[in-house]
Amino acid sequence: MLQYEELILEFEGLKPQLADLKAAINIDGLKKDIADLEEQTARPDFWNDPESSQKISQKLGALKAKLGQYEKLAEGFDDVITMAELANEEEDESMLPEIKELADKTKSMLEEQKLVTLLSGEFDSKNAILTFHAGAGGTEAQDWVEMLYRMYNRWAERHNFKVSLLDYLEGEEAGIKSASILIEGLNAYGFLKSENGVHRLVRVSPFDASGRRHTSFASLEVMPEIDEDTSVDIRPEDIEMEVYRSSGAGGQKVNKTSSAVRLIHKPTGIVCACQTQRSQVQNREYAMRMLISKLVEIKEREHLEKISDIKGEQLQIAWGAQIRSYVFMPYTLAKDHRTGYEMGNIQAVMDGDIDGFINAYLKSKALENND
Repeated sequence: MLQYEELILEFEGLKPQLADLKAAINIDGLKKDIADLEEQTARPDFWNDPESSQKISQKLGALKAKLGQYEKLAEGFDDVITMAELANEEEDESMLPEIKELADKTKSMLEEQKLVTLLSGEFDSKNAILTFHAGAGGTEAQDWVEMLYRMYNRWAERHNFKVSLLDYLEGEEAGIKSASILIEGLNAYGFLKSENGVHRLVRVSPFDASGRRHTSFASLEVMPEIDEDTSVDIRPEDIEMEVYRSSGAGGQKVNKTSSAVRLIHKPTGIVCACQTQRSQVQNREYAMRMLISKLVEIKEREHLEKISDIKGEQLQIAWGAQIRSYVFMPYTLAKDHRTGYEMGNIQAVMDGDIDGFINAYLKSKALENND
């Protein structure tokens, strides 16, 4: 049957890309690293140093996940070709929908793993800390922050990533003034670093009785989660700690004692807060990790020699600074101003379908680096 034969030819033609991916990932080296780490975990004294052993275990898990993803992809290639050949020999048309579905899924996996090879940054494999801030637009902007907050939560769900709430400040009438979440998963930061910047919303405001069109802004900061970094020397006297009473969405899921912690790095003015853990000590620990992550991220991005060179970020959350626009009226469109990538199904975007934007950004950066 022609459709089966075309499918077989297509996948035979894709095999060089699979071979290139195998070489880029360095499967043989990956297997050797896994074997070396497994040998370490098998030692009787492995858990004597819990901190070191935990890091080794996490690294081992990440490498196994990477190998498993490639092996699943290679298996998908074999399954598509084998099933298509058998169905073609038996002239069984009933198998076509199932084989096509598997073929589409396998091609998507190939594209996704090819993109992962573009994540070569030092922190790309790490978890991501996302911090949202409402900009110009009052209540409308705070509602926009809540919409973005939901969008990234939905994106994380699509990728089977874990999301933890770190900080949450409700809007006065509706929405969110600011919030921080931790997204845990392999390459979370590598994918989400492209989302750092100002996001612009154009719609008819539900808060305007006259039904006028409004433009609102919100900023998103994306940082890698870094437990510790020897290049960051934070002196205790440079940290000012404030303790306050926790408050969250509808008063849910947070303590009502004064356990929330806000850390201010006096030399740079950078502020990090956490209020969702059970104790003041835990909240301070998370806030400190956020501060370290932010300082390291800025230092790396600005190519600075030392932390003292960081002056903090002066980012205006308003017109002209946006990386992406989301238009609900008079037409529906989400457009990235850096890559030109756009998507007309705005509801799908708000439901977390933003991989197209992320992939376009990663590809554009790869092209820039190759020029």
